[in-house]
Amino acid sequence: MQKGKIAVTTENIFPIIKKFLYSEHEIFLRELISNAIDAIQKLKTLASAGDYKEELGEQRIHVSLDAKKKTLTVSDNGIGMTGDEIKKFINQIAFSSAEEFLEKYKNQSNAIIGHFGLGFYSSFMVSEKVEIITKSYKKGTKAVKWSCDGSPEYTMEEIDKKDVGTDVILHFDKDSKEFLEESRIEGMLTRYCRFLPVEIAFGKEKEWKEDKYVDTGKDKIINETNPLWTKKPVDLKDEDYKKFYQDLYPMSEEPLFNIHLNVDYPFSLTGVLYFPRIKSNIEIQKNKIQLYSNQVFVTDNVEVIVPEFLTLLHGVLDSPDIPLNVSRSFLQGDPNVKKISSHITKKVADRLEEIFKNSRDEFEKKWDDLKLFINYGMMSEEKFYDRAAKFALLKNTDGKYFTYEEYEKLIKENQTDKNKSLVYLYATDKQEQLSFIESAKNKGYDVLLMDGHLDTHFLNHLETKFKDSRFARVDSDIIDKLIMKEDLAATDLSSREQQELTTVFESQLPGGANFMVSFENLGENEQPVLITQSEWTRRMKEMSEMGGGPNFYGEMPDSYSLVVNASHPLVNKVKESKEKSTGKKIADLDEKLKPFEEEKSSLEKEKEGKKEEEVSQEQKDKLEEVGKNMTEIEEKKKTVLTEYGHKNKLVKQMIDLALLSNNMLKGEELVKFVKRSVELIK
Repeated sequence: MQKGKIAVTTENIFPIIKKFLYSEHEIFLRELISNAIDAIQKLKTLASAGDYKEELGEQRIHVSLDAKKKTLTVSDNGIGMTGDEIKKFINQIAFSSAEEFLEKYKNQSNAIIGHFGLGFYSSFMVSEKVEIITKSYKKGTKAVKWSCDGSPEYTMEEIDKKDVGTDVILHFDKDSKEFLEESRIEGMLTRYCRFLPVEIAFGKEKEWKEDKYVDTGKDKIINETNPLWTKKPVDLKDEDYKKFYQDLYPMSEEPLFNIHLNVDYPFSLTGVLYFPRIKSNIEIQKNKIQLYSNQVFVTDNVEVIVPEFLTLLHGVLDSPDIPLNVSRSFLQGDPNVKKISSHITKKVADRLEEIFKNSRDEFEKKWDDLKLFINYGMMSEEKFYDRAAKFALLKNTDGKYFTYEEYEKLIKENQTDKNKSLVYLYATDKQEQLSFIESAKNKGYDVLLMDGHLDTHFLNHLETKFKDSRFARVDSDIIDKLIMKEDLAATDLSSREQQELTTVFESQLPGGANFMVSFENLGENEQPVLITQSEWTRRMKEMSEMGGGPNFYGEMPDSYSLVVNASHPLVNKVKESKEKSTGKKIADLDEKLKPFEEEKSSLEKEKEGKKEEEVSQEQKDKLEEVGKNMTEIEEKKKTVLTEYGHKNKLVKQMIDLALLSNNMLKGEELVKFVKRSVELIK
């Protein structure tokens, strides 16, 4: 028996390995399986090169759990090791045999996983002792047993072993009892090893007999050695891609499309990416792309190699050319990563354009599911925008789809305003904004339906791309102002009448929001009262609520415009009724106001041309007193008009109709509206 010390640079290397080598302790199983795969692949390479003449036999890795002994054994029938190789590759930490082997057989070797020589030592994160029992493929060599208790001390002795290969036996420590559960080991094997290229056996297949499951004696293989992405696209059918998706994501909806990646130069990249059905009203799920290296699971956190918007995709990527750190858990910066990222973006855009060109009807049917994904990509990746602008669609309220170029041609002649700006009208809710949509259509305009989760942000982005264009929500103003062809004619109402009617209408406005009353000549066939909200204000609030704008906008109360149609018969009726009911009182108050107005005018004339200190205190006091008297009379006028307006059911009805059109009339106020409607039509 030999005794010795493992060659390390510090006595404290094992505590460091135990705590910090890998971010997740369960990685040990992936590393041991990876080493076993390498051993088998090496032997296969040697056999194909003629350096190994014996029968390879069934190439399979066996994983065995013994809960009583608290051990886990990973066995392979691969290349094995001699005593000298153990000294070189096990006792000298971080000296990987893979590098040396790859150099010798670089033109014919199968995929070799290990590159750092530290994977084996991950077993000490969970073990109080690790044993290696191994026999080399080389003739005339003895089998060797190596043992280490987690200190730099080890023992190594020659033993009898019939078959070529290696057994690694882990004796779990007291903190790793979780790994004594069969379900835990099977879950780890499924997560990290489900697509490895060599069969992995764990336990036995069971079948239902006489009301219970019994072992069949047949090895239970937990992995698929030839996963879909390793096959040629020409050999696969749509059903194969759909089945693979269901295997990856059980209970998920069928995906929209898929892309099969198969790149050999200038880097190696294979994989299958799927477009999931992404709804605008659900939370976006990322981290659904699984990254593999030579079929070994590495991570599902792929933001470094996949542009952020493509993390919405699902599927698998596999590349030995993606640089990994020692734990294979995080990607390192490298030029290859950027090349791969750009290539994936190009392939996604090319595939979408291909589907659009070849099957536009199918593309349009799936647009509502694709929209969020594509718009997100166009906002976040300039190169993707340039490609996607050819096939990205706009949908109008009639359910028709247009490319950007097609839609511009459709509306250019009719929806260009007097300032030569092309106006894209849109609605965010077809039912709630129906009256505004109809008003726009009556003018011969077309209205887009922009009801997606990201559409407010996306509209801002499109406005930076579309030349001499702007987007306006169809309810953000009266239609003649949204697309102003010429200056609007002034109303017939005098400024005094507008001021008095403003007070009347303000008396019936709901609380909780700010309303600005204005008067426009909209024509007898338009609604008597409209409620609009400024495009800019609403966008700021929406972006603030989504975290995309300054927070103070989200805290501000809603602001609306109450547009009174001065040419509507009902408004004229209110005006006449107001004159009849309040005319005498208002006239009397105006008579009382006249002398104060005249006195104020006289006092202000006396102040003209004087500095503040040259005005006497008597004049200042007199002016202040006149102002108070005028304010008192104005308040009395306002009270008279407010009392009138408050009792006027027609005013309330017109305002409630406008609120109802905007889906702003609810609860008790809606009940009152219905009751009042019945009373008014009796």
